[in-house]
Amino acid sequence: MTAVTASRAGSAPPHDLSLHLTRLGLTAPDLGSAMQPVLDALVSHTAAVGAGYFQLRDTTLTYHARAASGDLPPGPLQALIAHGLPPELPLVSALQEAGGVLFFEDTRTDPQAAGFADLGVLALTAAPVRDQEGRLVGTLLSHVFTPHPWSGEERQLMRSVTGLLTLLAARLDAEERERDAHECALRALGLLLEARDAETYGHTDRVTGLALRLGRALGLEGNDLRDLRWGAYLHDIGKIAIPDEILHHPGVLDPQARTRMQAHVTEGARLAAQLSFLPRAALDVITGHHECWDGSGYPGGLSGEAIPLHARIFAACDVYDALTSVRPYKHAWTPAEAAAYLGQRSGSHFDPVVVTALLGLLEGDRVAASA
Repeated sequence: MTAVTASRAGSAPPHDLSLHLTRLGLTAPDLGSAMQPVLDALVSHTAAVGAGYFQLRDTTLTYHARAASGDLPPGPLQALIAHGLPPELPLVSALQEAGGVLFFEDTRTDPQAAGFADLGVLALTAAPVRDQEGRLVGTLLSHVFTPHPWSGEERQLMRSVTGLLTLLAARLDAEERERDAHECALRALGLLLEARDAETYGHTDRVTGLALRLGRALGLEGNDLRDLRWGAYLHDIGKIAIPDEILHHPGVLDPQARTRMQAHVTEGARLAAQLSFLPRAALDVITGHHECWDGSGYPGGLSGEAIPLHARIFAACDVYDALTSVRPYKHAWTPAEAAAYLGQRSGSHFDPVVVTALLGLLEGDRVAASA
Protein backbone atom coordinates (compact mmCIF):
# COMPACT_ATOMS: atom_id res chain seq x y z
CA MET A 1 0.00 0.00 0.00
CA THR A 2 1.08 3.60 -0.68
CA ALA A 3 1.98 5.72 2.35
CA VAL A 4 -0.35 8.55 3.37
CA THR A 5 0.32 11.79 1.55
CA ALA A 6 -0.83 15.09 3.04
CA SER A 7 -0.93 18.63 1.68
CA ARG A 8 -2.45 21.99 2.44
CA ALA A 9 -5.21 23.19 0.12
CA GLY A 10 -4.24 25.54 -2.68
CA SER A 11 -5.49 28.46 -4.71
CA ALA A 12 -8.75 29.66 -6.23
CA PRO A 13 -11.23 27.13 -7.65
CA PRO A 14 -11.29 26.40 -11.41
CA HIS A 15 -14.43 27.29 -13.35
CA ASP A 16 -15.56 23.68 -13.50
CA LEU A 17 -14.14 22.03 -10.40
CA SER A 18 -15.71 18.62 -11.00
CA LEU A 19 -14.37 18.38 -14.55
CA HIS A 20 -10.96 19.67 -13.44
CA LEU A 21 -10.69 17.09 -10.67
CA THR A 22 -11.84 14.27 -12.90
CA ARG A 23 -9.17 15.14 -15.48
CA LEU A 24 -6.53 15.18 -12.75
CA GLY A 25 -7.76 11.85 -11.46
CA LEU A 26 -7.68 10.20 -14.88
CA THR A 27 -3.96 10.96 -15.20
CA ALA A 28 -3.06 9.90 -11.64
CA PRO A 29 -0.66 6.93 -11.36
CA ASP A 30 -2.33 5.48 -8.25
CA LEU A 31 -5.33 5.84 -6.00
CA GLY A 32 -3.63 8.05 -3.41
CA SER A 33 -2.54 10.51 -6.09
CA ALA A 34 -6.01 10.51 -7.66
CA MET A 35 -7.70 11.38 -4.38
CA GLN A 36 -5.28 14.14 -3.34
CA PRO A 37 -6.78 16.96 -5.46
CA VAL A 38 -10.27 15.96 -4.32
CA LEU A 39 -9.29 16.25 -0.67
CA ASP A 40 -7.58 19.58 -1.31
CA ALA A 41 -10.72 20.85 -3.04
CA LEU A 42 -12.98 19.83 -0.15
CA VAL A 43 -10.76 21.72 2.27
CA SER A 44 -10.51 24.75 -0.04
CA HIS A 45 -14.15 25.12 -1.04
CA THR A 46 -16.16 23.97 1.98
CA ALA A 47 -16.03 24.55 5.72
CA ALA A 48 -14.06 21.32 6.15
CA VAL A 49 -10.70 21.93 7.81
CA GLY A 50 -9.35 18.50 6.93
CA ALA A 51 -10.15 15.51 4.73
CA GLY A 52 -8.87 11.99 4.15
CA TYR A 53 -9.38 8.98 1.92
CA PHE A 54 -9.51 5.56 3.62
CA GLN A 55 -9.18 2.36 1.60
CA LEU A 56 -10.10 -1.19 2.61
CA ARG A 57 -7.19 -3.51 3.37
CA ASP A 58 -8.53 -7.03 2.99
CA THR A 59 -6.00 -8.63 5.32
CA THR A 60 -7.28 -6.66 8.32
CA LEU A 61 -10.75 -5.56 7.09
CA THR A 62 -9.72 -2.09 8.26
CA TYR A 63 -9.97 1.06 6.15
CA HIS A 64 -6.49 2.63 6.08
CA ALA A 65 -5.62 6.20 5.13
CA ARG A 66 -4.21 6.64 1.63
CA ALA A 67 -4.21 10.42 1.33
CA ALA A 68 -4.96 13.39 3.58
CA SER A 69 -5.25 17.16 3.35
CA GLY A 70 -5.73 20.10 5.67
CA ASP A 71 -5.68 20.25 9.45
CA LEU A 72 -4.71 16.94 11.06
CA PRO A 73 -3.52 17.88 14.54
CA PRO A 74 -1.68 15.41 16.79
CA GLY A 75 -3.76 13.37 19.20
CA PRO A 76 -6.62 10.91 18.79
CA LEU A 77 -7.49 12.02 15.25
CA GLN A 78 -3.89 11.48 14.19
CA ALA A 79 -4.13 7.96 15.64
CA LEU A 80 -7.18 7.33 13.47
CA ILE A 81 -5.18 8.38 10.42
CA ALA A 82 -2.34 6.09 11.49
CA HIS A 83 -4.39 3.00 12.36
CA GLY A 84 -7.45 3.35 10.13
CA LEU A 85 -11.20 2.89 10.52
CA PRO A 86 -12.01 -0.45 12.17
CA PRO A 87 -14.90 -2.44 10.67
CA GLU A 88 -16.88 -2.29 13.94
CA LEU A 89 -17.03 1.53 13.84
CA PRO A 90 -20.70 2.66 13.58
CA LEU A 91 -19.80 4.94 10.67
CA VAL A 92 -18.49 1.96 8.66
CA SER A 93 -21.77 0.12 9.23
CA ALA A 94 -23.66 3.22 8.12
CA LEU A 95 -21.55 3.52 4.99
CA GLN A 96 -22.23 -0.13 4.15
CA GLU A 97 -25.90 0.78 3.77
CA ALA A 98 -25.54 4.35 2.48
CA GLY A 99 -26.75 5.27 -0.97
CA GLY A 100 -24.77 8.50 -1.09
CA VAL A 101 -22.81 11.01 0.96
CA LEU A 102 -23.59 11.11 4.69
CA PHE A 103 -23.66 14.56 6.35
CA PHE A 104 -23.33 14.97 10.12
CA GLU A 105 -23.84 18.48 11.45
CA ASP A 106 -23.12 17.49 15.04
CA THR A 107 -21.50 14.11 15.65
CA ARG A 108 -22.50 14.25 19.32
CA THR A 109 -26.16 13.77 18.43
CA ASP A 110 -25.98 11.03 15.77
CA PRO A 111 -25.26 7.39 16.73
CA GLN A 112 -23.89 6.70 13.25
CA ALA A 113 -21.04 9.12 13.98
CA ALA A 114 -20.35 7.76 17.47
CA GLY A 115 -16.74 8.10 18.54
CA PHE A 116 -15.85 11.08 16.35
CA ALA A 117 -16.72 13.66 19.00
CA ASP A 118 -14.09 12.00 21.21
CA LEU A 119 -11.57 12.74 18.44
CA GLY A 120 -12.53 16.40 18.40
CA VAL A 121 -14.54 16.05 15.15
CA LEU A 122 -17.96 17.64 15.64
CA ALA A 123 -19.07 17.91 11.99
CA LEU A 124 -18.38 15.26 9.38
CA THR A 125 -19.09 14.14 5.84
CA ALA A 126 -18.55 10.56 4.67
CA ALA A 127 -18.83 9.36 1.07
CA PRO A 128 -18.86 5.61 0.31
CA VAL A 129 -16.68 4.22 -2.50
CA ARG A 130 -17.80 0.86 -3.88
CA ASP A 131 -16.37 -1.65 -6.35
CA GLN A 132 -18.30 -3.05 -9.32
CA GLU A 133 -19.96 -5.65 -7.08
CA GLY A 134 -21.18 -2.96 -4.68
CA ARG A 135 -18.72 -3.79 -1.89
CA LEU A 136 -17.55 -0.86 0.22
CA VAL A 137 -13.84 -0.50 -0.62
CA GLY A 138 -13.21 3.00 0.66
CA THR A 139 -14.58 6.21 2.09
CA LEU A 140 -13.87 9.88 1.61
CA LEU A 141 -14.14 11.82 4.89
CA SER A 142 -14.02 15.55 5.61
CA HIS A 143 -14.29 17.09 9.06
CA VAL A 144 -14.77 20.23 11.12
CA PHE A 145 -13.84 20.68 14.78
CA THR A 146 -17.05 22.56 15.59
CA PRO A 147 -20.70 21.76 14.79
CA HIS A 148 -21.51 22.93 11.27
CA PRO A 149 -24.76 22.98 9.25
CA TRP A 150 -23.64 21.86 5.81
CA SER A 151 -25.06 24.33 3.27
CA GLY A 152 -26.85 23.38 0.10
CA GLU A 153 -23.86 24.55 -1.94
CA GLU A 154 -21.47 22.43 0.13
CA ARG A 155 -23.70 19.39 -0.16
CA GLN A 156 -24.01 19.83 -3.92
CA LEU A 157 -20.26 20.23 -4.34
CA MET A 158 -19.52 17.14 -2.25
CA ARG A 159 -22.09 15.03 -4.07
CA SER A 160 -20.83 16.17 -7.46
CA VAL A 161 -17.15 15.74 -6.70
CA THR A 162 -17.43 12.49 -4.80
CA GLY A 163 -19.87 11.03 -7.30
CA LEU A 164 -17.44 11.50 -10.15
CA LEU A 165 -14.38 10.46 -8.17
CA THR A 166 -16.11 7.41 -6.68
CA LEU A 167 -16.21 5.93 -10.17
CA LEU A 168 -12.54 6.67 -10.64
CA ALA A 169 -11.61 5.36 -7.20
CA ALA A 170 -13.46 2.12 -7.79
CA ARG A 171 -11.55 1.58 -11.05
CA LEU A 172 -8.17 2.37 -9.51
CA ASP A 173 -8.95 0.22 -6.48
CA ALA A 174 -9.68 -2.72 -8.78
CA GLU A 175 -6.42 -2.10 -10.65
CA GLU A 176 -4.46 -2.00 -7.39
CA ARG A 177 -6.08 -5.22 -6.18
CA GLU A 178 -5.13 -6.89 -9.46
CA ARG A 179 -1.53 -5.71 -9.06
CA ASP A 180 -1.49 -6.99 -5.47
CA ALA A 181 -2.69 -10.38 -6.68
CA HIS A 182 0.06 -10.45 -9.30
CA GLU A 183 2.61 -9.49 -6.64
CA CYS A 184 1.59 -12.32 -4.33
CA ALA A 185 1.53 -14.88 -7.13
CA LEU A 186 4.95 -13.92 -8.47
CA ARG A 187 6.58 -13.97 -5.05
CA ALA A 188 5.03 -17.37 -4.32
CA LEU A 189 6.39 -18.69 -7.61
CA GLY A 190 9.83 -17.30 -6.75
CA LEU A 191 9.80 -19.07 -3.39
CA LEU A 192 8.72 -22.31 -5.07
CA LEU A 193 11.62 -22.05 -7.52
CA GLU A 194 13.99 -21.31 -4.64
CA ALA A 195 12.90 -24.50 -2.84
CA ARG A 196 13.33 -26.61 -5.95
CA ASP A 197 16.76 -25.13 -6.63
CA ALA A 198 17.92 -26.11 -3.11
CA GLU A 199 19.24 -22.57 -2.59
CA THR A 200 19.82 -21.13 0.85
CA TYR A 201 16.45 -20.40 2.46
CA GLY A 202 15.49 -16.76 2.00
CA HIS A 203 17.55 -16.15 -1.16
CA THR A 204 14.57 -14.77 -3.09
CA ASP A 205 13.58 -12.22 -0.45
CA ARG A 206 17.20 -11.29 0.36
CA VAL A 207 18.28 -10.66 -3.20
CA THR A 208 15.02 -8.86 -4.00
CA GLY A 209 15.39 -6.59 -0.98
CA LEU A 210 19.01 -5.79 -1.82
CA ALA A 211 18.14 -5.10 -5.46
CA LEU A 212 15.38 -2.69 -4.43
CA ARG A 213 17.74 -0.83 -2.10
CA LEU A 214 20.30 -0.59 -4.89
CA GLY A 215 17.64 0.48 -7.37
CA ARG A 216 16.58 3.33 -5.08
CA ALA A 217 20.20 4.36 -4.62
CA LEU A 218 20.49 4.58 -8.42
CA GLY A 219 17.34 6.67 -8.75
CA LEU A 220 14.65 4.11 -9.56
CA GLU A 221 11.19 4.69 -8.16
CA GLY A 222 7.54 3.78 -8.69
CA ASN A 223 6.88 1.29 -11.47
CA ASP A 224 10.60 0.88 -12.14
CA LEU A 225 11.06 -0.55 -8.65
CA ARG A 226 8.00 -2.77 -9.10
CA ASP A 227 9.44 -4.11 -12.38
CA LEU A 228 12.78 -4.81 -10.69
CA ARG A 229 11.00 -6.63 -7.86
CA TRP A 230 8.87 -8.75 -10.19
CA GLY A 231 11.87 -9.63 -12.32
CA ALA A 232 13.80 -10.61 -9.19
CA TYR A 233 11.02 -12.98 -8.15
CA LEU A 234 11.19 -14.75 -11.52
CA HIS A 235 14.86 -14.40 -12.46
CA ASP A 236 15.48 -18.17 -12.43
CA ILE A 237 12.06 -19.36 -13.58
CA GLY A 238 13.74 -21.19 -16.47
CA LYS A 239 15.42 -23.59 -14.03
CA ILE A 240 12.09 -25.35 -13.76
CA ALA A 241 13.09 -27.05 -17.03
CA ILE A 242 16.58 -28.06 -15.83
CA PRO A 243 16.98 -31.74 -14.76
CA ASP A 244 17.74 -32.34 -11.07
CA GLU A 245 21.04 -34.06 -11.83
CA ILE A 246 22.32 -30.82 -13.35
CA LEU A 247 20.59 -28.42 -10.99
CA HIS A 248 21.88 -30.19 -7.86
CA HIS A 249 25.27 -31.26 -9.20
CA PRO A 250 27.80 -30.84 -6.35
CA GLY A 251 30.81 -29.90 -8.45
CA VAL A 252 31.84 -28.09 -11.63
CA LEU A 253 29.60 -28.87 -14.59
CA ASP A 254 31.06 -30.36 -17.75
CA PRO A 255 30.67 -28.28 -20.94
CA GLN A 256 27.52 -30.08 -22.08
CA ALA A 257 25.81 -29.74 -18.70
CA ARG A 258 26.93 -26.10 -18.44
CA THR A 259 25.35 -25.33 -21.82
CA ARG A 260 22.15 -27.00 -20.64
CA MET A 261 22.20 -24.96 -17.44
CA GLN A 262 22.73 -21.71 -19.34
CA ALA A 263 19.65 -22.52 -21.40
CA HIS A 264 17.56 -21.71 -18.31
CA VAL A 265 17.73 -18.04 -19.30
CA THR A 266 16.09 -18.42 -22.71
CA GLU A 267 13.66 -20.96 -21.28
CA GLY A 268 12.82 -18.52 -18.49
CA ALA A 269 12.22 -15.73 -20.98
CA ARG A 270 9.89 -17.99 -22.95
CA LEU A 271 7.90 -18.97 -19.86
CA ALA A 272 7.70 -15.45 -18.43
CA ALA A 273 6.54 -14.05 -21.77
CA GLN A 274 3.33 -16.04 -21.28
CA LEU A 275 2.45 -13.70 -18.40
CA SER A 276 0.82 -10.92 -20.39
CA PHE A 277 0.84 -8.50 -17.46
CA LEU A 278 4.60 -8.76 -16.88
CA PRO A 279 6.34 -5.48 -17.85
CA ARG A 280 9.23 -5.37 -20.30
CA ALA A 281 11.71 -4.30 -17.60
CA ALA A 282 10.81 -7.35 -15.47
CA LEU A 283 11.47 -9.60 -18.47
CA ASP A 284 14.79 -7.80 -18.92
CA VAL A 285 15.90 -9.03 -15.48
CA ILE A 286 15.18 -12.62 -16.52
CA THR A 287 16.88 -12.38 -19.92
CA GLY A 288 19.80 -10.16 -18.94
CA HIS A 289 21.02 -11.05 -15.46
CA HIS A 290 23.77 -13.34 -16.83
CA GLU A 291 25.05 -10.80 -19.36
CA CYS A 292 28.42 -9.19 -18.56
CA TRP A 293 29.57 -5.60 -18.92
CA ASP A 294 32.44 -6.67 -21.23
CA GLY A 295 30.20 -8.78 -23.49
CA SER A 296 31.38 -12.17 -22.22
CA GLY A 297 28.04 -13.20 -20.71
CA TYR A 298 25.03 -15.05 -22.07
CA PRO A 299 22.65 -15.60 -23.79
CA GLY A 300 23.00 -12.53 -26.02
CA GLY A 301 26.60 -11.47 -25.45
CA LEU A 302 25.38 -7.93 -24.71
CA SER A 303 27.83 -5.39 -23.34
CA GLY A 304 27.83 -2.07 -21.52
CA GLU A 305 24.62 -0.10 -21.47
CA ALA A 306 23.09 -2.41 -24.06
CA ILE A 307 22.35 -4.58 -21.03
CA PRO A 308 19.14 -3.19 -19.49
CA LEU A 309 19.71 -1.31 -16.23
CA HIS A 310 17.32 -3.53 -14.26
CA ALA A 311 19.37 -6.58 -15.28
CA ARG A 312 22.67 -4.87 -14.39
CA ILE A 313 21.35 -3.97 -10.94
CA PHE A 314 20.00 -7.41 -10.24
CA ALA A 315 23.07 -9.25 -11.54
CA ALA A 316 25.38 -7.66 -8.99
CA CYS A 317 22.97 -8.35 -6.12
CA ASP A 318 22.38 -11.93 -7.24
CA VAL A 319 26.10 -12.72 -7.41
CA TYR A 320 26.72 -11.10 -4.02
CA ASP A 321 23.99 -13.17 -2.36
CA ALA A 322 25.17 -16.35 -4.10
CA LEU A 323 28.75 -15.77 -2.92
CA THR A 324 27.72 -15.19 0.69
CA SER A 325 25.46 -18.28 0.73
CA VAL A 326 26.24 -22.00 0.97
CA ARG A 327 25.60 -23.86 -2.27
CA PRO A 328 26.09 -27.56 -3.16
CA TYR A 329 29.34 -26.65 -4.91
CA LYS A 330 30.80 -24.01 -2.52
CA HIS A 331 31.05 -22.68 1.02
CA ALA A 332 29.70 -19.26 2.00
CA TRP A 333 32.11 -16.37 1.47
CA THR A 334 32.35 -13.61 4.03
CA PRO A 335 30.70 -10.28 3.10
CA ALA A 336 34.17 -8.73 2.81
CA GLU A 337 35.34 -11.45 0.41
CA ALA A 338 32.20 -11.08 -1.72
CA ALA A 339 32.54 -7.28 -1.78
CA ALA A 340 36.18 -7.60 -2.84
CA TYR A 341 35.14 -9.91 -5.69
CA LEU A 342 32.57 -7.40 -6.92
CA GLY A 343 35.23 -4.71 -6.91
CA GLN A 344 37.65 -6.89 -8.84
CA ARG A 345 35.04 -7.68 -11.51
CA SER A 346 33.83 -4.09 -11.84
CA GLY A 347 34.15 -3.07 -15.48
CA SER A 348 34.37 -6.65 -16.70
CA HIS A 349 31.48 -8.66 -15.28
CA PHE A 350 29.58 -5.78 -13.68
CA ASP A 351 28.60 -2.19 -14.48
CA PRO A 352 31.11 -0.02 -12.55
CA VAL A 353 28.44 2.49 -11.53
CA VAL A 354 26.26 -0.31 -10.14
CA VAL A 355 29.18 -1.85 -8.25
CA THR A 356 30.17 1.50 -6.71
CA ALA A 357 26.61 2.05 -5.47
CA LEU A 358 26.30 -1.51 -4.15
CA LEU A 359 29.62 -1.38 -2.31
CA GLY A 360 28.48 1.88 -0.75
CA LEU A 361 25.32 0.21 0.56
CA LEU A 362 27.27 -2.76 1.90
CA GLU A 363 29.79 -0.51 3.64
CA GLY A 364 26.93 1.42 5.21
CA ASP A 365 25.49 -1.86 6.49
CA ARG A 366 28.87 -2.84 7.92
CA VAL A 367 29.29 0.47 9.74
CA ALA A 368 25.74 0.32 11.11
CA ALA A 369 26.27 -3.24 12.35
CA SER A 370 29.47 -2.32 14.15
CA ALA A 371 28.10 0.85 15.74
